[in-house]
Amino acid sequence: MKKRYLIPLILIGAAVLLTAAGRLSQTFADFYAAYIFPYISTPYVFVSGLLPISVGELMIVAALVLFFVGIPVMIIMLIFMKKSRRTVASVSVSTVMWILAFVMVTESLNCFTLYGCTRFSERYFTAKEHDNEELKQLYSLLIDEANDLAQQVPRDENDRFVLTIDVTTECKKAMKKASEQYPQLRGYYPRPKPIMFSYFMSQTGTAGMYFPFSMESTYNADMVPEIQPEVICHEYAHLKGFMQEDEANFISFVATQGSDDPQVKYSGCLDALEYVQNQIYENDVQSGFDLTDKVSPQVANDWFRFLPDNYWEDNEDKEVFDTETVSAFSESASDTSMKLNGVEDGVKSYSRMVNLLLDYYFPAEETP
Repeated sequence: MKKRYLIPLILIGAAVLLTAAGRLSQTFADFYAAYIFPYISTPYVFVSGLLPISVGELMIVAALVLFFVGIPVMIIMLIFMKKSRRTVASVSVSTVMWILAFVMVTESLNCFTLYGCTRFSERYFTAKEHDNEELKQLYSLLIDEANDLAQQVPRDENDRFVLTIDVTTECKKAMKKASEQYPQLRGYYPRPKPIMFSYFMSQTGTAGMYFPFSMESTYNADMVPEIQPEVICHEYAHLKGFMQEDEANFISFVATQGSDDPQVKYSGCLDALEYVQNQIYENDVQSGFDLTDKVSPQVANDWFRFLPDNYWEDNEDKEVFDTETVSAFSESASDTSMKLNGVEDGVKSYSRMVNLLLDYYFPAEETP
C-alpha cells in the first residue's frame, strides 16, 4: 500500500485506539489528562493563538468549500478527463483520508480521550445526596450575592450592567487563581477569539465554543458583552481538558467568584443564579418560588440576557436558514455528539452544574 494511504490509515487507527483506551480505562484517561495532554495542548494553543482570527472557523469554512465545490469538481473531472481518471481518484481519496486522519487525531488527543476522566464531583467532592431545602438555601445565597454585586458594577442609563474591563486580562487572572485550588488549570491561556459568523452562532443559541482541532477558545461576538467573563472562563476550562459541560460551567463559576473584579464576579454569579432558578422551578420547589421576589430590580434587568435588544429584527437580513430550524438541528447535533462521548443526558448535562454547586456549598461531613 502506498504511503499516502498507509500513513493516514495508521493515524486513524492510532486515534481510535487512544480514544478506546480513554473510554475503557479511567486510570489511563486521568494519566493522559495530567501528564500527556498539557505537553500537547500548550504548544498547540500558543501556535494557533498567533493568528487574531479563529483558525478553527477557517477550517470549517474550508471544509464546507471543499465539500460543496471540491466534490462537484472531482465528479466533473472523473467524467471528462478520461485519461487521468485514476490520478484524479487517487488524489481525491488520499486527500479525504488525510483530512479524516487530521480530524480523528486532533479530536482524540484534545477531546474524545478526555471524556473518560474521573468526574469532577468524584475527584474533588465526597458523594452526598442533596435535597430541595439545600437547593432553596443555595438560591437564596446566590440572590443575595447577585443583589450585592449588582450595586458594585457600572450601569448605563437604563440601569443595566455594562462591561468596562479588559475581559481577557481579568479572566486569565481568575483562571490562574483558580488553579491554586484545581492544579489542572495551571498553564498558558491565549486570547479568546470572536467568531466571524456570530449570527449563525446566535441562531444555535451558542455563546462560546471550543475547537479541539485548533485548540481555541472562541465566543459569540454578537452576545451582550456582560456575559463574556463567564463564557470565556468556561471555554478556558475546556482548554485545560475539562470536557464535561457541567464541569466547565462550575469551573467558570469558581474562577469568576475568585476574581478581584466585581464585574467578573457578577457575570459568573448571574449565570449560576439562572441555572439554580431554573432548577427550583423544574423541581417544583414551591416554597422557593417566593425567593424570586428577593431579586433586586437591577439583577432583574441583567439576568437571562444573551443577545442585545431587537437583535433579530436588526439582523434579519443575515438569515440564510430559518433560525428555528438551525437551533433545532444544532441542539440535536450537540445532544448526539455528547451522548456518543458518554454523556448520557446530552445537552441536559449543562444543568448538572447545580449539583456541583450544591457539593461546593454543602459538602458532605467528613467522618473521623
